[in-house]
This record gives sequence, C-alpha cells and structure tokens, in this order.
Amino acid sequence: MNKKIGNLFKGDKVIWMVFFFLCMISIIEVFSASSNLTYKSQNYMGPIIYHATMIFLGAVVAVVTLNIPCRYFKLMTPFLLIISALTLLWVLIGGESINGANRVISVLGFTFQPSEIAKGTMVLVTAQILSAMQRDTGADRKAFKYIMMILVPTTFLIGIENLSTAALLFAVILLMMFIGRVPMSQMGKLVGGLSILAVIGLVLIMTLGSVEDTPSAETSMTETVSAEAPAEGDKTSIKGGGIFHRFTTQRNRILKFLDRRKVAPEEYDIDENFQVGHANIAIATSGIIGKGPGNSLERDYLPQAFSDFIYAIIIEEMGIFGAAFVVFLYIVLLYRAARIASRCENNFPAFLIMGLSLLLVIQATFNMMVAVGLAPVTGQPLPLVSKGGTSTIINCAYIGAILSVSRSAKMKVKEVNKD
Repeated sequence: MNKKIGNLFKGDKVIWMVFFFLCMISIIEVFSASSNLTYKSQNYMGPIIYHATMIFLGAVVAVVTLNIPCRYFKLMTPFLLIISALTLLWVLIGGESINGANRVISVLGFTFQPSEIAKGTMVLVTAQILSAMQRDTGADRKAFKYIMMILVPTTFLIGIENLSTAALLFAVILLMMFIGRVPMSQMGKLVGGLSILAVIGLVLIMTLGSVEDTPSAETSMTETVSAEAPAEGDKTSIKGGGIFHRFTTQRNRILKFLDRRKVAPEEYDIDENFQVGHANIAIATSGIIGKGPGNSLERDYLPQAFSDFIYAIIIEEMGIFGAAFVVFLYIVLLYRAARIASRCENNFPAFLIMGLSLLLVIQATFNMMVAVGLAPVTGQPLPLVSKGGTSTIINCAYIGAILSVSRSAKMKVKEVNKD
C-alpha cells in the first residue's frame, strides 16, 4: 500500500509537502473568506465545495503532469504558443469583463484566463531558447533577440487589460535571462529601455487617467457582495473597450498608494481607501496568534477577501506566526527548486523549474505586499491559496512540471551514484 502511494506522489517530497500545506490553508481560509459569496448565493457550502473541487482537480492535474517526462514539454511549445496568441486576441475582442477589464473567455460553458496559459508558455519558450543557445561563455547573443520577439507582443496583449500580470511575466523572464547568462550589455540596454517606457507609461496614466469619484461605504459593500474572483470567471455585460480605458483605475491605485499623509484615526476616510483600510484593520487586529480560523471580521467588508486580499484574512485569523509560515512555504518552494536545478544535467529542465518557481513565488510576493500595504493594489491572487478556477488548476500544473523535473533529476543523481 505504501509503495502504491509512493508511486503516485513521485518527485521531491518537500515540494509535495509545500503543495499540501498551501492547499490545506487555501481550503480553510477561502471557506472563511467566502462569506459574501455565501450571502449572495444563499448556499452555505456552495463556494467552498466549488473551491475544494478545483483543488482536487488541480491535484489530479499535478499528478498527471509530473508523470510526463520533461523532454516532452518541448513538444508542447508550438501548440501552446498558438493557443496563447489566439486566446489573448480573443479575450481582447470578445472577452468577458471582470472589474472593468476583459480577462476571461468562455468555451462550452467554462471560463478561463488566457493570461494564465500565456505565462507558463512564455516560461517554457524562454527555457527552451536559453538551453538551446548556451555556450561556454554564456547564452548566445541571438537568444536575447529570439526571447524578446515573443515576449514583447505577449506582454503587450496581456498588459492592455492586466498591466500587473504583464509586469510580473516580464520580471520573471528577466530573471530567467539573468540566470541563463544572457550578455550583461543586452540586459543593461533592456533595463534602461524598460525604465524609459515605465516613465512614459506613468506619464500617460497620470495624464489620460481621470480621478474616480469616491465610492460610499454602501456602494462598496454592494460591490463586495456581488463580486466574484477573477479566476472563477464572473460575467458582466461589459465587452471590448478602448486601449486606454484602464488608465483611470491604474491612476487612482497609484495616487492612493503614494498618499502617505499621516491621518488621525478619527479623521481617516474608510470610504476613500476601502480595500487598503479594511486590510489594515484585519492586520492590526490580528495579534501574534490571530483570531482563529473562521473568526475573521473583515471578510464581510473587504472586497475580494477570498482572492486578492486572502493574505490579509490569513494574518487576521492565523496571526503573525501563520503569516510567516505562508511566507516560509514559498521560500522553501524556491529554495528546493534551486537545489533541484543545480542537480540537472541538462539546461532545459533547470531553466524550466527555475522559471516556474519564480513565477509562483514572485506573484505570491506581489499579492502579500499589496495586502500589507507595501505595493499598490494589483489584483494578483495568491498562488495555490486564493479562490479560483483557471489559476488554481494551471498553478497546480506548474507544480506538476516542477515535480517532473525533480523526478528526472533525482533519477540521474542515483544513476551517477551507482556508477
């Protein structure tokens, strides 16, 4: 019996434990944070049954993926590139809007986010290019050109509706190129060009974006009750939209983040800073050990408590120790991935496992920084923890690919030891 279970859960056992703990935390905290969805649907168990089902399907996907030999991932690249390009164009033209941005498409009654597929595809493409063009002195200079030829249009299509996801993907690929020893002269030019583009983009956002009217508490609560997590595919009637229609949202997020004026508690306008304000209340009232699972108060007020701000609910219920434990799990994931990459005999699996682990950990970092007020609101869910559909299953597929690499690397180490 133990042997059969061991054959099912192949690969690095530490990564399996990290995956298990994140899934358990997700089920507990999403169940607690979904009170508004429960109120909306009048179904107490409905939201958590849906999420637990997604977690289970994700675990199945992870097991299936880890049993795919790493070399076969290369064969999937052309098909994934075509699917990513078509779906990214599709979502811009006829996608369904969530919170004012076209992010999901519906196929046969199921909704998914093309950006989730595009992120993993871009990591896979980059790993292939870097591994194929490695030389004794580092990556061939042409590798940079080939990567940018695919990365720029991909991030542009994503960035029109989801700037934070495009920035996340660009950061991951940039780190992968650094790990892949792309010439520093090319990296320097890229960083300089990105800095210029960032300044231009900021000027455009601050110039073309308008200041939104401050929502009232009653309006905010109504929006909270009717909100769905982006990954679950909440549908609205908004379709299409101009290329600059997200500038207003981005401008207001930046202004609110940069506003560091000290305000007395009795003068603080909770309506003007609704999300950040209630996230701060959740954190400030948590204490060392927290209020305990299911005892959150801010889940009833905090928009997207089960998704974008799930980390604030984790802090409120599990305290500083619980919050630190979640951070520790992501650190262990990145550390183990780096150890496994160092054991790989071939470059492709090493670059792939580092790219996928960086994708998960950097996104988690963004989410947690937003929750504690160290970054402007971005709308990034917490990988493997936040409530979701597409994102949950695809993130589990990333874990499966990481385990697949760990499995082959472990086998090669054993073969070397036998020799």
